[in-house]
Amino acid sequence: MNELIAHSGVWILAVIMIVVASWVLYKYLAPKTWREWAGAGVVQAFIIALYAEMYGFPLTIYLLARFGGLDRTELNANLWSSLLGMGETGMMISMVLGYGLLFLGIGLFFQGWRQVYKAREEKKLVTDGLYAFARHPQYTGLFIALFGEGVVHWPTLFSVGLLPVIVFIYYRLSKREERAVIAEFGDEYIAYQKKVPMFFPNKSQWKGFIAQSKAF
Repeated sequence: MNELIAHSGVWILAVIMIVVASWVLYKYLAPKTWREWAGAGVVQAFIIALYAEMYGFPLTIYLLARFGGLDRTELNANLWSSLLGMGETGMMISMVLGYGLLFLGIGLFFQGWRQVYKAREEKKLVTDGLYAFARHPQYTGLFIALFGEGVVHWPTLFSVGLLPVIVFIYYRLSKREERAVIAEFGDEYIAYQKKVPMFFPNKSQWKGFIAQSKAF
């Protein structure tokens, strides 16, 4: 095959993005237990694989072109634009939609971190703001950001396959965290737990949930 695979080979940018994203991940998730470190490690593997393919070598396109029957006269490193034959237009659409979800997820992530950090300092249970809509809005933001960047904007075999694993890991981690919170706050948290979903608000609450992500 002699197809041109565009938008790849910029390894310096790949390294920069991996370092910056990994620093933010470990700074604000602040893993303490081995389970938290394991979860953060899987997310970091997602980040490394994603940006290595986005700016370095497009392994997913390479494999699909040679073994998956993807036959185009010109291939783009972006999977959606290659599969749908939309070229730069398809890449631009996926980029805009993906970045929209990425920035929404980042907003939820940081606002959730801000609220829980303040609550820990005051040694109280946080049930307002984002926590009035979801019990773990930080993880909700993480899921949305990874979905936007790794599925909508720049899907790869690795990012699409690993995202459900990340969701499962943080679901299990959330259950363990909740047992610790119940031990500390007892019936107060149990009552809150019965009223508020774990990650994703009810359909009618999404507007308020998104609005809270900007409430700094």
